[in-house]
Amino acid sequence: MRYSHFLGKSTAEISRTYDSINHELLTRAGYIDQVASGIFTLLPLGKRVVSRIETIIREEMDAIGGQEILMPSLHPKALWDKTDRWDTVDVFFKTKSRHGQEYGLSPTHEEIVTPLAKKYVSSYRDLPLYLYHISQKFRDEPRPKSGILRGREFGMKDLYSFHVNHEDFASFYATVTKAYLTIFARCGLTDVKITEASGGAFTKKYSHEFNILTPAGEVDLVYCDSCHFAQNSEIVKKKQGDCMRCGEGKLQEGGAIEVGNIFDLGTRFSDAFGLFYRDQKGEQKQVFMGCYGIGTTRLMGTIAEIFHDAQGLKWPTQVTPFHCHLIDLGRETTSYAALVERTLIASSISVLFDDRERVRGGEKLATADLIGIPVRLVVSDRTKKNVEVKIRGEKKERLMSPSEVVSFIHDFYENDRHTHSS
Repeated sequence: MRYSHFLGKSTAEISRTYDSINHELLTRAGYIDQVASGIFTLLPLGKRVVSRIETIIREEMDAIGGQEILMPSLHPKALWDKTDRWDTVDVFFKTKSRHGQEYGLSPTHEEIVTPLAKKYVSSYRDLPLYLYHISQKFRDEPRPKSGILRGREFGMKDLYSFHVNHEDFASFYATVTKAYLTIFARCGLTDVKITEASGGAFTKKYSHEFNILTPAGEVDLVYCDSCHFAQNSEIVKKKQGDCMRCGEGKLQEGGAIEVGNIFDLGTRFSDAFGLFYRDQKGEQKQVFMGCYGIGTTRLMGTIAEIFHDAQGLKWPTQVTPFHCHLIDLGRETTSYAALVERTLIASSISVLFDDRERVRGGEKLATADLIGIPVRLVVSDRTKKNVEVKIRGEKKERLMSPSEVVSFIHDFYENDRHTHSS
């Protein structure tokens, strides 16, 4: 991809006040564009990062038996009347068509997925069933804030599970918990705390939230410095001493960002829609359900909050928009830089090539730091027929031939992938 033709070029100027680091850096580096309060466009760089996140999620959801579907964002009022939630969900965007029908824009999808399952589930042989989709959600937040961490429209992965009994649900609940920790680790987020919390407007049951520790967090936790245990500081009684869960770690206090949650829905929605199954004796039984969410755009914002320095973003390898950032700094090296670009692409290495003319070398290097791609490549009069290779955040530079660069990049990403998958 040639940066000279790129939509959403970075800017060094700060012409406004931002309420969060992710909002500032993702805007200045050209990942997002704000349309209105809580509403953003993903520019090419941002779309590539979110797509990488979605790929990781799909791989882990498929690995535990999930089947991907795509449900509508426009919901008929009648479905929400069945669950008595049309007038109780306070963040619900509602609209009326010119023909008089009332609809809501999806804040969640229980009212769509449950009647869908009813069409295909009739016997114990049809269960368990795991359906997920990745789509846009809409919530009428009174005060959108923190960039893309809390918006009125955002990306979300929902998984819904259907079970013959609560024991089967509980087993899958544990399976999803492990899958979520794998997803976050692959995104570079390893310090995850699992918090018990109220389900709020979407379920009367208790739920668990997955939180990433950061001073920029929206919630305050009491957590263990050794295991995944955490509780909201407002409801926990014990805030110091030994961990109540593992007994080995010490309790700490700190801020965190919620990046995922899982709910025990029980039979709340299957009862509302008459979703039952017949067991081996032919008797009619209730279907137990669970719901599991990850905010995809919120996850990108969280990663930006965690991985940055004074110069800009520092993307973990598995979510970076490109494998490398190639910069041409020479006066007579344009054709050679283009040759390096073609060599990389032919080796399945994605490249953001800063080929801009009449742009100072210092500005190009600063742009690369701001964008935050892990590997920077420089071609200049000084490197001659070699390439200068530098890892984002490191000071050491390496001089390599194009073929050595290819091997280096493949090894760099493969080693990192194994590190975060183990």
